Parts: sequence; structure tokens; C-alpha cells
Amino acid sequence: MIKRLDHIAVAVKDMQAALAIYEDALGLTCTHVEEIPEQKVKVAFLPTGDSEIELLEPTEADSGVARFLEKQGEGMHHICLEVDDLEATLAELRARGMSLLSDRPQRGAHGRIAFLHPKGTHGVLIELMERETAHDPDPRP
Repeated sequence: MIKRLDHIAVAVKDMQAALAIYEDALGLTCTHVEEIPEQKVKVAFLPTGDSEIELLEPTEADSGVARFLEKQGEGMHHICLEVDDLEATLAELRARGMSLLSDRPQRGAHGRIAFLHPKGTHGVLIELMERETAHDPDPRP
């Protein structure tokens, strides 16, 4: 079911200011920045071995990340776990009584994603991701 920890996401108000800290002070390298209009967010990826740090900056005031920043301030937003088969994993989790934030996978930066509700995971927002493959270039459900 779970393959590995894919990334830890950090919500930030200013992507450039945050990148300066992660790159200049910590010596990490940003390999990719992408906007995901469906989620109203811009993401930057900083590899750290087999995982990544993902910086999230809202692109619109009504996005989930913008609401998170307003309520919680900057900081850890979620952890992402990679799975082989997202639909099978979601079906198994539903059968175990886990609460999901949405019933359908959505497009993420590297594949299809779904989130577990933090009320059922001791306050941690958990993203599940099925990475896209060479045979599945468009991860949209």
C-alpha cells in the first residue's frame, strides 16, 4: 500500500523569500517550480535524498493553502506518502473507516493525489499520491 515518504510540504507566504532560506542557508537546490491552477497554488521542489521538501504558495486568496496560512501561519502543511494504486488504497482506507477530504483523486504536480482528513490522522494532513508513469502522462482523473 504505502511505498515511501514522497515529500513534506511547507506553506509559505512568499516563495522567493522561502527559497532564499532553503537554497542559500540550507544549501538545497530548487529543481522545479510549477503552478497548479486546480489547487490555486504554486509549488517549488527541493530534493533531499529520496524525498523532497515542497514549498506551497497560494495563488488566490480563497485557496486551501491561503486559508491554512491565515489560520495557522507559515509552516508544515502536509506529508505525502506515495502509493502504487491510489484507487485501491482509497477503497481500502474507506473500508477501514478513514475520512477523506474528497471522494475523487485530483491532479497534483507529479501524479494523482487524494488527502486524508486530519481529524482522523491525529491532526496531520496526509496526501496520498500515485506518481504518473511514462505510459500515463496526464494524471487527471
